[in-house]
Amino acid sequence: MSARLRLTLSYAGFLAAAGLGTVALLAYVLHFVPEGNLSDADGVPVPDRGDLVTALVPKLVVVLALLAVVGLVGGWVLAGRMLRPLHSIHGVARQVAAGSLEHRVRLQGTPDEFGELADTFDTMLDRLQASFEEHRRFAANASHELRTPYAVERAMLDVALADPATVDVPRLLARLDETNRRGTETVEALLALAALDQGRTPPRTPVDLAEVTGGVVRDLDPLADRAGIGVHTDLGEGDLDGAEPLVRQLVTNLVLNGIRHNTGPGGTVHVTTGSTSEGRAELRVTNTGSRVPPDVLGTLTEPFVRGGGRTSFGGAGSHHPAQPGSGLGLAIVARVAEVHGAALELSAPPEGGLRVRVVFPAPGADGGLFSGGSR
Repeated sequence: MSARLRLTLSYAGFLAAAGLGTVALLAYVLHFVPEGNLSDADGVPVPDRGDLVTALVPKLVVVLALLAVVGLVGGWVLAGRMLRPLHSIHGVARQVAAGSLEHRVRLQGTPDEFGELADTFDTMLDRLQASFEEHRRFAANASHELRTPYAVERAMLDVALADPATVDVPRLLARLDETNRRGTETVEALLALAALDQGRTPPRTPVDLAEVTGGVVRDLDPLADRAGIGVHTDLGEGDLDGAEPLVRQLVTNLVLNGIRHNTGPGGTVHVTTGSTSEGRAELRVTNTGSRVPPDVLGTLTEPFVRGGGRTSFGGAGSHHPAQPGSGLGLAIVARVAEVHGAALELSAPPEGGLRVRVVFPAPGADGGLFSGGSR
């Protein structure tokens, strides 16, 4: 039996029971009516118990039959109306089970138990969709970010294989070991970002922005050389409190973005670090390149958005042309900046290229999720 049929039978049974109870009460009252030929004081005959029973029984049978019909028909209609919210929830549940997480019940009407159930179900779907999107974003970020250390290692090995006689093996092994360690830190940074999306904060430690930036530029020098891009640095002192792997990932993404989206051989990337008058660490990355339209500039930090007309280069003489970026680099930069409470500014010079400025809070200052702030 369906729930609607069970409710219908319950309604009809309740009405039948109420009717039978009324009949039982009437029979109990008739028990006090005397039997026999009765008359009043004037000698006029009056109905006795038998007369009343004979008159009432046919009508009571009709009433009970009507109650049964009303109970069945009315119960079916009422049960349908009462269960309609469940049908809405069931329909959304089937769409979700088919893989569509965008649908919601959004039940309208007077708040009741069904409304509370629908609201709870919608809240559950919101959290479920956010969780799935978080996992998809993590997978996309991982595939994007893990390309960088492998590309750096490949560039160093290509240089070594091109002229083995001039290879400084100990130095090459040291650089490969360092790059491999950076790859491990990249994985740790991605795991830290996933933890941040779940409200967990990584350890907060003092970070030397100039030192981190210098290490990133050294790691990416082989890629810049292959692309014919000149990377120029001016590393002034700048200290902040935060997660060093995340800060390193931010700098890596900005410098790598400047190398990839450039004019090709002869292009430049300028990387500057320092402190503002308020003692806040500042990072500036400016690269030459195609002109970025103003309407595109505001969307560059959104996931999977690439600037129209911007070009990626694999480097002169490369047998493997560079693949376009996945569109996640600046999105991750924005997320790391948000986590640290840093201000991120993007501007497009009229002559082309991109100028990025990141200003971190001063050491000891509250900012981002490290101080318990909200996203």
